[in-house]
Amino acid sequence: MEYRPYYLAREWQRLGHRVRIVAASCSHLRIKPPKLTGTITEENIDGISYVWLKTPGYRGNGARRAINMFAFVGQLFRHARWLIKNQKPDVIIASSTYPLDTLPARFMARRCGARLVYEVHDLWPLSPIELGNMSPRHPFIRLMQWAEDYACRSVDRVVSMLPNAQIHLQEHGMDAAKFAYVPNGIAIDEWERGASPLPETHSATLRTLHESGQFVLGYAGGHAVSNALEFLMQAARLVADQRVTLVLVGDGAEKTNLVGQAKALNLRNVIFLPAVSKNVVPALLREMDALYIGWQNKPIYRFGVSPNKVFDYMMASKPVIHSVNASNDVVAESGCGITVPPENPEAIAEAIRQLAFMSENQREELGQRGRNHVLKHHDYRVLAQRFLEGLI
Repeated sequence: MEYRPYYLAREWQRLGHRVRIVAASCSHLRIKPPKLTGTITEENIDGISYVWLKTPGYRGNGARRAINMFAFVGQLFRHARWLIKNQKPDVIIASSTYPLDTLPARFMARRCGARLVYEVHDLWPLSPIELGNMSPRHPFIRLMQWAEDYACRSVDRVVSMLPNAQIHLQEHGMDAAKFAYVPNGIAIDEWERGASPLPETHSATLRTLHESGQFVLGYAGGHAVSNALEFLMQAARLVADQRVTLVLVGDGAEKTNLVGQAKALNLRNVIFLPAVSKNVVPALLREMDALYIGWQNKPIYRFGVSPNKVFDYMMASKPVIHSVNASNDVVAESGCGITVPPENPEAIAEAIRQLAFMSENQREELGQRGRNHVLKHHDYRVLAQRFLEGLI
């Protein structure tokens, strides 16, 4: 699911606040949907109050996803009075990827005198324009642009996980004094209490690779266009003469294409494994010698990136290859790995060789730098307090 609201809510409740999360019943981010008992379903998850509003299902980024968005916003308006009746909030956070939910959030905030916060994940509608090649003149984009402009002008505070988002938001009416930067992070306790064991398929594969003396470069997460994994496949071909194996763990829309690309290139040094549950991720990452994350070469990253994946990588104390062109780079900032240009197989291959030829102690030193950086700057206990301070 979307873990950032969950982790922030958990920490705020530990600090003595009451938190309610209102969400659509259907989202592409969930492995399985919640069980509904009607139009509104209340559920307690680890002490956090969740309210699910029934919305239609969808797949991909087509018209049905837009219908899901409009249905959720409509449900928020429909049930606004009920949502604030028994728990009159001091703060309402509009935190969808798209800015339309700021409208019902504003309606509720006015009725109960709450402060309104617009939390920016991705910049919409700039993301579908620059990443999805949608026309700025498309009616859907025009509506989203109006909603973003409205949010920038009308909210009390703006919190973003993108460090330079204020540049864009100020162009659309936001007062610079309203902005606060709160990146993504890690729930430290999930790593401290120990990970669940790997499935036997994964365990046996990795054990065999290590016993045969292979340097194992891992990727864990979604196989989507945005992850630019086709360039990692091309890099694998360039290191085929080395004792290097790439292990990609996960699923996604691009996985079939990537498997086909690996076969077409006759890549015997690439292994695809199924996705694992979140509680297994720490055990999985610790079995890798190094880890990879890549991005497309797109101008939208001039406002920054904040991928959850890289913080997991760093928490696992593993060196990271980061293929990116963005205004921020946590791998370079922490000194925990090698940053190379995006969509550049030759540069990726050279980074793989550099890490493979390092001694184990050198790689451990890089990995420890990453872990130390996460513990200091990306612990959700720290970020939750930072978010609260941003409301003042």
